[in-house]
Amino acid sequence: MTFLVRPLRFEFLAKDALFFPAHKPGNILRGAFGLLFREIACRCLTEHTADCAYARVFEPKPIAAAPSGFADLPRPFVIRAAHLDGRRVMPGERFHFDVNLFTAEPWPIPHFEAAFAKLATAGLGPGRGRAVLDGMSDSVVEISLRPPGPTSSVTVDFVTPTELKAAEGLVTEPHFGPLLARLRDRISNLGQQYGHGALTVDFRELAEQARSVAMEKADLRYVDAERKSSRTGQTHPLSGFVGRVTYRGELSPFVPYLKIGQYTGVGRQTVWGKGELRLLVP
Repeated sequence: MTFLVRPLRFEFLAKDALFFPAHKPGNILRGAFGLLFREIACRCLTEHTADCAYARVFEPKPIAAAPSGFADLPRPFVIRAAHLDGRRVMPGERFHFDVNLFTAEPWPIPHFEAAFAKLATAGLGPGRGRAVLDGMSDSVVEISLRPPGPTSSVTVDFVTPTELKAAEGLVTEPHFGPLLARLRDRISNLGQQYGHGALTVDFRELAEQARSVAMEKADLRYVDAERKSSRTGQTHPLSGFVGRVTYRGELSPFVPYLKIGQYTGVGRQTVWGKGELRLLVP
């Protein structure tokens, strides 16, 4: 079995000065994007039709009975813009951000391109600096779920604030059991809803194996951030831990999940850019 990702890169030319506050580039890009996407891709008069592109991306309905805890379905994309944290872009400079799309077919791509072009023209960031979409590239990546050779140690960088839930609530440290469980669930749900099907592995057996993996070394810090919706005025937390963790144990069965997690993210609010991770294998 494989997991398919369509990485998209959007290139821009700044017309005005732009500023991307730390830990908020994904929020800035996602903020008005949904409204513009709806203007471009939704032609429904009352209720959304089954083929409405906006509804399929932002208000997806389950294609099969969802497990408990999955009433709020994941969106089929995440924004990747952590490299813009705290960056000022001057007029005439170029910048980019990425979107990872998880649909088996490429039908949403033209809508993403049109919506981001309109968003840049309207203005980005606190000062609403304008930019022009200057190019877009796309590719297809398929990641095998087949375990690699023996792997006894991996290091994971949590690039953007990450929040993980376990049975007892939010965890303060990313022990491997909760991390693997949330990755497993997210990958399976995305595959069932948008890709080539849900995972066929034994979830309980995988969880039992994950408990034997130890968190050997951790260098983490907590980031306290929030976003305020310009449409509703509501404030939402964007907090979580960032930093590097080394795990040790029999990790071979889990390496494919970590590799896929580099594209999907893990934990809460991934569509805003939270939960981005990078895998380092010795």
